Amino acid sequence: MTIQKITVLGSTGSIGGSTLDVVAMHPERYQVYALAANSQVDKLFEQCQRFQPAFAALVDAAAAAQLRNRLAAAGSHTEVLHGVAALEAVATAADVDMVMAAIVGAAGLRPTIAAALAGKRILLANKESLVVAGELFMQAVRRGGAELLPVDSEHNALFQSLPAGFAGDLAAAGIEELILTASGGPFRQHTLEQLQQVTADDACRHPNWVMGRKISVDSASLMNKGLEVIEAHWLFATPAERIKVVVHPQSVIHSMVRYHDGSVIAQLGTPDMRTPIAYAMAWPQRITAPVAPLDFTTLSALTFEQPDLQRFPCLRLAFDCLRTGGDASAVLNAANEVAVAAFLAGRIAFLQIPQLIERALEQGDLTLSTDLDSLLEKDAMVRDTVQGWIAG
Repeated sequence: MTIQKITVLGSTGSIGGSTLDVVAMHPERYQVYALAANSQVDKLFEQCQRFQPAFAALVDAAAAAQLRNRLAAAGSHTEVLHGVAALEAVATAADVDMVMAAIVGAAGLRPTIAAALAGKRILLANKESLVVAGELFMQAVRRGGAELLPVDSEHNALFQSLPAGFAGDLAAAGIEELILTASGGPFRQHTLEQLQQVTADDACRHPNWVMGRKISVDSASLMNKGLEVIEAHWLFATPAERIKVVVHPQSVIHSMVRYHDGSVIAQLGTPDMRTPIAYAMAWPQRITAPVAPLDFTTLSALTFEQPDLQRFPCLRLAFDCLRTGGDASAVLNAANEVAVAAFLAGRIAFLQIPQLIERALEQGDLTLSTDLDSLLEKDAMVRDTVQGWIAG
């Protein structure tokens, strides 16, 4: 068996760590070529010591210098690089077979598109590649001949539930709709009055998943599900009206496909990201993952609810953006990232997040950008504008 080499973009995050768990379980199949992160020196140092990658890349120059010194003192042969160009380099290197794209936010956009153009197998956990630049990213995938495999548990579940070789023709495949499940997050049963008082720590106490703080807030607001709706549109060439969201608090069914004949095919499993990661890494084969098996005899009842768009307007805004088209979803994402950061810093209230996003969509330029530089300029402009509103 030929060992496959993997670059992990965002190795210090929860998805990156889970990816490395799968790698560690299958040393006969996988080898880490490069690890990349933003600025978390301590964790990246530990990962480098354990996996001995050829390269480590950090966006932040000062953090890279610190890591370089620590690795040198430890006698490591890992070469340390820095900057966005370094992330692109380790994502496109000839020795790399697959790239885990797990850097949160628009920062992961350039290296992920570079990996697509280089024809890599992309394990996509960076929503922004499709939310911000869906048209440009899918063009890059086609041009480079890349393999695109979704890692988000919901999209991975859809991928597993769709017919083999599905290419976006819903009618030919007999598909009625794609159904994304949502846990509902920590505020599922909160009233609007209660939502006015919630804190960042409250938002980060997800009932089912262990995630970073930004994505935890997105889950609490249902923006995460909204981003997934946009992502599903691009991944599976499916219009907004054929994508549904249902709240499923137990997070056992990860998503479903409803067919014309009344059949519903769903993917079930323990809520652990190492399952979809292992599936994407080994596809079309299946390998073992360090995940507890699903025990049906201990499951509570599986329940389902309609999402409440009045209490959680972020989901409605995402659907609106998908229908509007152009750069609407890029504006939504930029405004959301700024608003979530402000909420985590205690500068705005939870319910101000959708208010700021809606204002950005009403006042922003939603026309489609034709190249990545123009798109990123617009992204920066939206961020500056929203930060100005927050500063008052």
